[in-house]
Amino acid sequence: MRAVYGDDYYICRFQEEGKAEAECKNIGIKELIKNVLTSRRPGPPILPKEGMGFNPNTSSAPLPSWLSQDDLTYYASKFEKTGFTGGLNYYRNLNLNWELTAPWTGAQVKVPVKFITGDLDVVYTSLGMKDYIESGAFKKDVPNLVEVVVQEGVAHFNNQETAEDISNHIYDFIKRF
Repeated sequence: MRAVYGDDYYICRFQEEGKAEAECKNIGIKELIKNVLTSRRPGPPILPKEGMGFNPNTSSAPLPSWLSQDDLTYYASKFEKTGFTGGLNYYRNLNLNWELTAPWTGAQVKVPVKFITGDLDVVYTSLGMKDYIESGAFKKDVPNLVEVVVQEGVAHFNNQETAEDISNHIYDFIKRF
């Protein structure tokens, strides 16, 4: 990942234990959560040298309609108790996860799947992902792929940004069975 995206790619920045936690604390838990949830910048998450905020101008920006101040306060209260180490450790453990799942390399997902993403999602717009999904390569790995939905103007947290639309997609998918 470092070779492709550089040292400031979020996964690379999260590797040094304590450093990312200190940056998170420096930004402020509530501000960081707001930054992450409301980021509208497509492409790989490259973090600015001065901190972890994905969206540096959020302090004065109003919250989007799908994120209330109460929600933000609630999320922040949970991370104030636990910190970010648990979540960051997921990224620090990617090599071991890769090793542990090696026996399933090349395995197909053989259940029916409806894949929903946003056209501003940082994963969908990262190097090669959009092409992988749209070229038919995804369908080879997921042969029972029923549908791919790319929501316009929607970023990474599509289940929150467009909760009703996501619920409708899930309901329509489930009732087929």
